[in-house]
Amino acid sequence: MIAVDDATAAELLSQPVDYEDAVKHRLAYLLSRSLAAEGISDDLIDTLEEVLSDRPADPPACGRKLDALLVRLGFPLRRRPLPEVAPLNDKDAARITDQFRRATRQLMQVIPHRVAMYPTEELHRLLALRDEKTAPEDTLSYLRRYALAILAVLDLMGDDAE
Repeated sequence: MIAVDDATAAELLSQPVDYEDAVKHRLAYLLSRSLAAEGISDDLIDTLEEVLSDRPADPPACGRKLDALLVRLGFPLRRRPLPEVAPLNDKDAARITDQFRRATRQLMQVIPHRVAMYPTEELHRLLALRDEKTAPEDTLSYLRRYALAILAVLDLMGDDAE
């Protein structure tokens, strides 16, 4: 694989691409793929998983003996209440919000190179979430909506694996 610096890439991308020339077309395709790869870091994926994962406030109470007895007798297991969700502290919320805003900026630059039809609705939702101000008690739900909007755009972009 050939490494191309930013200046060379900018020069090559600024030149008109002759669609008859397969080499130039392939180069433009590969440069757009590498640009997209730079915009989506593993750190962003880890943060998306952190926001969307369950965040139990307290460890669940163990009722394994009673559950085992119910199963042995052929009864269904007891219903368990939904776990309480631990709120994010202010430092984590600010870090995640900042990372999502940087990811939004990167996705806005990358998405035109990766999709056939420009996803206007998804990007509008992403921009609205970027500019939204939330109350401290709604931070987790806001970040989850923001994470789902980012995932929707990433899903439209597809996978780099060939």
